[in-house]
Order: sequence, then structure tokens, then C-alpha cells
Amino acid sequence: MARRCVLSGKGVLTGNNVSHANNRTKRRFLPNLQNRRLYSEVLGETVALRIATSTLRTIEKRGGIDGYLRSVSESELPSELVRLKRRIEARASA
Repeated sequence: MARRCVLSGKGVLTGNNVSHANNRTKRRFLPNLQNRRLYSEVLGETVALRIATSTLRTIEKRGGIDGYLRSVSESELPSELVRLKRRIEARASA
């Protein structure tokens, strides 16, 4: 399982630990990924996702998973979430 947020695309970053003597050793900055089930009010069902906590805050700010997916372009989403977005838009417009 990749260490990448499904919605925002946040992944592992690399850098250096720098000691007091200015010795540098490689290190990795891992995203804070959490397994969450988000409820879609439009569809009336839950969606299980592995997302970063910063993305979770953005979802809450935009009014839930429905509002978040509507505000993101389809080119930024994986294919399974594009299908979910289209289902949400079709149900909301009907």
C-alpha cells in the first residue's frame, strides 16, 4: 500500500537530519495518513478512504466529501473517485 493520500496526492518527502556538527543523514517525512469512512449525504452511503489529516480538514471546510469532490477537477482524482464524483453530481442534479 503506497504512502499517498488518495484525494490530495500528498506523499513521502525526503530531507536531511542535520546534527550540531552539520553532519547530514537522509530521512523521510511521512504524511499523516488515516483510514476514514466518510458519509456521502447525497448518496446516503459511506466511502472508505486512506487520506491525510490535512485533507480531512479541507473536507470538513468544504462541507463533507460531497462538497470536496464537487470542488476538485476530475483530472486531479483517481478513476474510482471520478466515478464517485459523477454519481454524486448525477444524484444531486436529479
